Amino acid sequence: MAIAGFQKVGVIGAGQMGSGIAQVCAMHGLDVAIIDISDDQLKKAQGGIAKSLEKLASKDRLKESPDAISARIQTNTDLKTLKDFDLVIEAIVENEGIKTKLFAELDELCKPSTVLASNTSSIPITRLGKATHRLNQVIGMHFMNPVPVMKLVEGIRGLETSEEVFDLTKAVAEKIHNVLDFI
Repeated sequence: MAIAGFQKVGVIGAGQMGSGIAQVCAMHGLDVAIIDISDDQLKKAQGGIAKSLEKLASKDRLKESPDAISARIQTNTDLKTLKDFDLVIEAIVENEGIKTKLFAELDELCKPSTVLASNTSSIPITRLGKATHRLNQVIGMHFMNPVPVMKLVEGIRGLETSEEVFDLTKAVAEKIHNVLDFI
């Protein structure tokens, strides 16, 4: 089931934040790809997600089986996996140069309608967006840690973020979490 026009969500970064974002998206019916430069980190993320889902299942907090949810999550080390995705959420190291380079690569790789989001807590969204030719389709989605437990997503507009992108991204945040703060 698509959420606000998004069915396929890419998450870049398989650390605690990225794997948590991927998990909550998959728990709400979205197809997810986690991309990381390390196969070992991807395997660790899969294990962490499986453990988290089993814990939630044991508390009767899942609407479907952990296996059904996990089946919606793929992992890969190749960014090209994301070329046809609707929303890509970056959750990598908090380094502006690395993030800016990634946004430029995503701009070239992803379909024109793809919304690019960052989980940054400190880098201005407009600066990240300037690395692209889609400044109006770049937004901040700052998830709180641990993502499957903390029901808050801070939405941050860039100076050029369109109202449509803001509304679509807010709808995703509302669906995967109950409480949000979009500014």
